[in-house]
Amino acid sequence: MAHDTDKNLQTQVLYSVYVRAHTPEGTFRAVIPDLDRIRSLGTDIIWFMPIHPIGIEGKKGSLGCPYANRDYRTTNPDYGTLEDFKALVDEIHARGMKVMIDVVYNHTSPDSTLYRTHPEFFYHDAQGRPGNRYGDWADVIDLDYNNPALWDYQIESLRFWAGIVDGFRCDVASLVPLAFWKRARAEVRQVNPGCIWLAESVHLSFALEARRLGFDAMRDSDGFEAFDMEYDYDIREVFDRLLRGECPLSHWVDMLNFQEGEYPANYNKLRCLENHDQPRIASFVTDMEALVNWTAMLYFLKGTTLIYAGQEWADTHTPSLFEKETVDRETGRSLMPLMKKLAAMKKRLFTGDDHFLGKADDAHHIAVFLRQNAARRCVGVFSLRAENAWVEVPLPDGEYLDHLSGASVRVKDGKLRCTGTPVILDKVR
Repeated sequence: MAHDTDKNLQTQVLYSVYVRAHTPEGTFRAVIPDLDRIRSLGTDIIWFMPIHPIGIEGKKGSLGCPYANRDYRTTNPDYGTLEDFKALVDEIHARGMKVMIDVVYNHTSPDSTLYRTHPEFFYHDAQGRPGNRYGDWADVIDLDYNNPALWDYQIESLRFWAGIVDGFRCDVASLVPLAFWKRARAEVRQVNPGCIWLAESVHLSFALEARRLGFDAMRDSDGFEAFDMEYDYDIREVFDRLLRGECPLSHWVDMLNFQEGEYPANYNKLRCLENHDQPRIASFVTDMEALVNWTAMLYFLKGTTLIYAGQEWADTHTPSLFEKETVDRETGRSLMPLMKKLAAMKKRLFTGDDHFLGKADDAHHIAVFLRQNAARRCVGVFSLRAENAWVEVPLPDGEYLDHLSGASVRVKDGKLRCTGTPVILDKVR
C-alpha cells in the first residue's frame, strides 16, 4: 500500500455526482441545496465526475461525453465557472465532507487545448495520425507518456486542483504508467498532504487483452503502491455473471476471499453495486426486500462504499453520458433510511484493520460474511433473494443484537434462522 494511506477510508462512504444529471439545472450551484441530504446519508466524500470542458470534435450524442476532456485546467461552462465550483467546494467543506474530482489522464478529446498546443504529447499511429492505442473510443485520442514533458504538465495540473479539492478519481488509471502515478502522488503531497487517490483499475479481461497486445496495463497489486483505493473490477466480471444468473454466489464470494488473501493487509477496494459505467442494481434486483439485502451487504463488505446518485431511490435507469437525463427522484421507493443506518453502523463497528472472510449458501442465495478486528467480531447474513433458511454462522451459540432491526437473534448449534431480511450481529471481544 501507499505508505501514507489513511485506514479510516475503509469506514467511509463515497457519493458520486454527475453534475449534468443531478438536477434539472445541471450546474455546480444547483447541487448546493442537496448537500444536506447527501450528508445525511452518512457521506464522507463527494466525487464529481469530470467537471472540465467537453470536446466538440467527434463528440458522442448531442452533448458529448464528460470523459472526452477538452481542457484540464478549467471547468465546463455548462456547469458554471471555476468560482462557482469553488463555492460548491466551500459549501461541501462547511458540512464536514471532502471533495474528489475525476482526472482523465489516458486521453483527451481530439480538439483539446493540450493537443492544439502540444501534439507531441500524443500517441500517433503508423500513419502519423493521433488515435487510440487500445479500445474503441472514437471521441478521444491517447496521450503518450514516453514524453517526460507530458508528466510535468499533468502533475502541474494536479497540483493546481489539489489546492482546491481533497482527492482524485483517476480514470482508466491502469493504462497510465505506475511510475507517473507514484511521482504525481509525491509531488501533490507537497500541496495537499492528505490527498486521496482512487484508481479506476480495469476489468481483468481488459487488462489481459491489453498485455497480450503488448500494451502496459497496471496490475492491481502494483497499483496499491500509488493509490489509496482501487475499483474492484478485478472481480467485477464474476459479479456481473452472478447478477445474470450465470454463476453461483459462492464463486463471487470465493473471489472476495482471494482479494483478502492476496492484496496488502490494508488494501482498500471501492465497493459498489452500480456506477456510471454499470447498470443500476435495481434493474437486476427488482424485489425491494432482496434489494435491501444487497444494499446492506454492500456496506458490510471490506472497503470504501460507493453510492451512485439515484441509487438511494432504487432508480433503474442509468443516466446517459452523452445526453441530458436527470436522476429520477420520484420512483416511489427509498433506501435512504437504510443507508443512513448502514453508514453509521459502518463507522461504529469497523476499522481499517478488519479481517474479512465470506461463505455462501448457494441453495438459498445467502451470503455470510465475517469482519473481525481487535475489539469485535461482526457477522453479516444477507439473503439476496429474500429467502428463509437456516444458515451456518461463525459465532458461538447464544443471543446477539441485530444492529439493523434492534432485535435479539439466537444462534443455536452454529446456525441462525434467516427470515429473508439482512442481519448484522456482533460479539464484543
